[in-house]
Amino acid sequence: MLAILAAHAAAALLAPLLVYRWGRLAFYPLALVPLGSLVWVVLNWPAKGQSRNVDVPWVPGLSMDITLRFDALAAIMSVLVLAIGALVLFYCADYFRHHDGRIEKRLPSFAAELVAFSGAMFGLVTSDNMLVLYVFWEITTVLSFLLVGHYAERATTRRAAMQALLVTTFGGLAMLVGIVVIGNIADTFLLSELIANPPTGVAASVALVLILVGALSKSAIVPLHFWLPGAMAAPTPVSAYLHAAAMVKAGVYLIARMTPGFADSPEWRPTVVGLGLLTMLLAGWRAIREYDLKLILAFGTVSQLGFITIMVGVGGSEMMLAGLAMLCAHAMFKAALFMVVGIIDHATGTRDIRRLAWLGDRSKPLLIIGCAAAASMAALPPFFGFIAKEADFETVLHSPYLGAASPFVLAGIVLGSVLTTVYSLRFVFGAFGRKGLPHPSTRVEEMHRPELGFLIPPAILAAAGLVFGLWPKPLDTVLSNYSDTVPDPQGYDGDYYLALWHGVNLPLILSALVLLAGVAVCVGRGRLRRARLPYVPLGNADRTYDAVIRGADILSVRLTALTQRGSLPQTQSFILITLVLLPLGVLAFGARDRPEFALWDSPPQVIVGLLMVAAAIAAVVMRNRLAAVLMVGVTGYGCGAIFAFHGAPDLALTQFLVETLTLVAFVLVLRTLPAETSREENTRYRLPRAALALAVGAAVTTLAAYAMAARTGRPIADLLPEAAYVLGHGSNTVNVLLVDIRAWDTMGEISVLLVAATGVASMVFRSRRFGAAPRVSDAGQPDIGLLPSSYNISPAAGEITWLRGSELRDPRHRSLVLEVATRLIFPVMMVLSAYFFFAGHNVPGGGFAGGLMAGLALVLRYLAGGRYELGETLPLDAGKILGAGLALSAGTAVASLLLGAPALSSAVIEFDVPVLGSVKFVTALFFDLGVYLIVVGLVLDVLRSLGARIDVELSEQRRQTDRTVRQR
Repeated sequence: MLAILAAHAAAALLAPLLVYRWGRLAFYPLALVPLGSLVWVVLNWPAKGQSRNVDVPWVPGLSMDITLRFDALAAIMSVLVLAIGALVLFYCADYFRHHDGRIEKRLPSFAAELVAFSGAMFGLVTSDNMLVLYVFWEITTVLSFLLVGHYAERATTRRAAMQALLVTTFGGLAMLVGIVVIGNIADTFLLSELIANPPTGVAASVALVLILVGALSKSAIVPLHFWLPGAMAAPTPVSAYLHAAAMVKAGVYLIARMTPGFADSPEWRPTVVGLGLLTMLLAGWRAIREYDLKLILAFGTVSQLGFITIMVGVGGSEMMLAGLAMLCAHAMFKAALFMVVGIIDHATGTRDIRRLAWLGDRSKPLLIIGCAAAASMAALPPFFGFIAKEADFETVLHSPYLGAASPFVLAGIVLGSVLTTVYSLRFVFGAFGRKGLPHPSTRVEEMHRPELGFLIPPAILAAAGLVFGLWPKPLDTVLSNYSDTVPDPQGYDGDYYLALWHGVNLPLILSALVLLAGVAVCVGRGRLRRARLPYVPLGNADRTYDAVIRGADILSVRLTALTQRGSLPQTQSFILITLVLLPLGVLAFGARDRPEFALWDSPPQVIVGLLMVAAAIAAVVMRNRLAAVLMVGVTGYGCGAIFAFHGAPDLALTQFLVETLTLVAFVLVLRTLPAETSREENTRYRLPRAALALAVGAAVTTLAAYAMAARTGRPIADLLPEAAYVLGHGSNTVNVLLVDIRAWDTMGEISVLLVAATGVASMVFRSRRFGAAPRVSDAGQPDIGLLPSSYNISPAAGEITWLRGSELRDPRHRSLVLEVATRLIFPVMMVLSAYFFFAGHNVPGGGFAGGLMAGLALVLRYLAGGRYELGETLPLDAGKILGAGLALSAGTAVASLLLGAPALSSAVIEFDVPVLGSVKFVTALFFDLGVYLIVVGLVLDVLRSLGARIDVELSEQRRQTDRTVRQR
């Protein structure tokens, strides 16, 4: 099973290359992937009640191991997914044939998406872990969005793709919540275990309803059905595969999978049967009103999905057998009919039945294929559709679970079947009939005859409907392998089997009545057309969707206008008010323990605390921006001192380094702002801001105190030192925690750092970002400006050049003392950076602290020598350093997986080195190196953007000012 998934993934990656090389013919070798997978499925077909299982550890802490289970139902769905997928890929080779030999622009990505969808559907139907199933579920959602939106230049296509994405994603999110809830209640996320021992209770019922919402939205059940007809904007191969045999069957599959365990839940049968019947009737009614062949089939698909949902969702072995039979029959005839419509559209350029006449006379093979598939859809003997429909009538009539509702459900299904017959006949006569015209219509007259290869895939599916109609025993055996595992009521002995002839009985009579009624409606269609309602029953769901989207847009615009007025202080106020109200509200109405805490542990803490308070007050009242920033820096350094008092040297070191870099960034930004804030700005909102600040401080302190008091067990921190040494092979608990035990958290944090660096750079570099800081060789004239010649003598001029880049600076901004000190201190800082990096696994330091120290060294070179000195110090592109760091950290995770260990696992290697002696090397060092590079890249990016780039702008301003003064 893993090999099948890997094969589809590899084929999806290679598909664009194959299409670029061979054009549409690349679909032939791509079709061999699902075809070969189908061979594996057939050769490894599971016996009744047995399964093949694969369990690969992935994220055990989140219960997300890759657990695959290949049982009878998974095998049935795999055959549909892989067999029809292979036929659709063969079909694509002719569908995308153009007479001028051109290749569509998006065809390479289309091929990749279609192959990937086949693999994702196989993963979905074989997943036993519901969280992994959800991953595949959402992959199919995203791929469906891309496939439906193939013709992205068309507004209707973009709308249809977005609609399908929003509706199915909404259902998927609801299902995810249900999965998490029910998995936590049952203490397992494995479907096989949940079905064997289903949880009960209110929470389980709510979770089950949420899962049903996801399943019903995926299978286009009312009221979430409208996305499927809209998705007919997709190319016909997409409709034939996703909307007939694969994606829309995912919800039905999930219902069939969960029915044995959850059908007796009080909310299950009313939901499944009620919405299924409503869907079958409303969609059938819509199908007989349409003129587009694809829309006739689309609404017919929705109607049939409602029908299948009823059958597989009620429960009982016989109902399940009948439902699976209809599921297979529908996949065969509906995929064939969609392919027929694609051929018609390709040959004539239209799908409108009002523009088609005499098509059956012009293409007899297409007529035969279309009629055979439509006959199975209308349940005409001897096609398999008739066997499935008769089985549905029989099992509904005698279902032990429907009870008194059985006649009403049967009546609804019979009425829906009449509508099915009507739109089947409407399809045949609309597509192939002469319509009383003496000669073919213009589109048919000008059509080109379809190629033989174009007809083979639908012919195979239509022939399969006839073969299994005449010989249903193989399918009966295959489907019974799963249906027999569905429990029946005690004492009930279900012995129904699929056969073409069960004698003259009520289901046979009902089938005959359905066909007669359907023919009668078609004969009297003129009167029906005059009598039909001018509106859609229960309203137009598509218009309701548009209204909801418009309402959401209006609400979001008004909410944004209220909270985001372009004022940063106001935006921050809303965030802080939310921070105060929500947590304190939860704290006030929830259970809590009385906090116990000490204000201080030692006198030095009191002194530092008072200094921090004084600095914070000074920062608020000062008008000078630089002085206020320095006061804020004092509070940061005080926080680092408190960390040190509590025995956390790593945190203290990092806090000091970060605070220093933050001060530098502040100063770089403040160069572009006035030196002081306006007096009006200081006094206008002083009281509201002071009140909010006090509220935030009090809230954070209160929440921290109660959070500390809420601990009832032994702190996990007590276990970390030993775990760091045993598991992470290091004595520095903080560093081991970052690069080993909680490396996933660090991976997320460095990703955020990279995004932050990109955001800063994108705001400053408005056109492009790429490239390193400028070097001396790239410079033109020095930044001396138009000064008197007496100023053109550098303070550092002479035979010795301490910093090469400083020669190009304005002499008024140079300091010989700073340049000499920088030349002496920079190597020491870099050695200290290397020490922090290499020693951090056992003593205070690590990649983050080492990177910060290297960043401070770069800051020093920049402050002393300017932007050209920065380029001379590190002539590399900051973006490449950031990318290399993230790739190195992520690569350690991939390397662990390739070696058969969990992601981000570390190992220790010990060896002897001459002179140095025994050396212990921990592979987590590579992850830490990635952190180091990202921090250095971040600092370099900030210096390039907030430093070097603003230097250029300020230099240009000074030059302009000097010219103006000189002219005067």
